[in-house]
This record gives sequence, structure tokens and C-alpha cells, in this order.
Amino acid sequence: MTTDSTVEHPEPGALDGPSERRDRIGWFRAIVTGVLILAVGLGLTVGVTNTMLTGLTGMSRDTVVLLASAVFLVVVIAMAWLLRRLQARGVI
Repeated sequence: MTTDSTVEHPEPGALDGPSERRDRIGWFRAIVTGVLILAVGLGLTVGVTNTMLTGLTGMSRDTVVLLASAVFLVVVIAMAWLLRRLQARGVI
């Protein structure tokens, strides 16, 4: 059995090898970005659904609750997709 000692092992955090390291953001930027994302996400999910629940009076209660729940789910999925896109582009 032979071993090849010329195999390079990438450094932790490296993308394609030891020479290409991913840019990292600082703690302050990470905290500010996280707080902003949480505030926008919470504002959208709670604010929009609350407005729908209080503003749509012409429909039955079950229909309004179903519609608000669907909008809540769509906003959460959209936020998850957006966060993944921002992460892939290196913004966050």
C-alpha cells in the first residue's frame, strides 16, 4: 500500500485551496446586520399579517386567518431565500 504525500489539504475556511480564503465580516457588522434582518423580518411578518387581520372585515374570520397565515408563511420563506442569496454573494 502506497501513500501520496504530495496531496494538499485545504485550510479551514478555504474555498478552493489554501490561497483562496473567504472574506469575513467583523463582529460589529455581523451584529448590526443580524439586528436589521430580524427587525425587517419581524416587521414584515407581524405587521402585514396584523394589518390583514384587522383590515379585512368583509370576509369570514376563517378566510382572513387562512389568508394571513399564508402571507406569513410566504414572507418567512422569502426572507430565508433572501438571506441565502445575500450570504452567497458575500454581503452577510
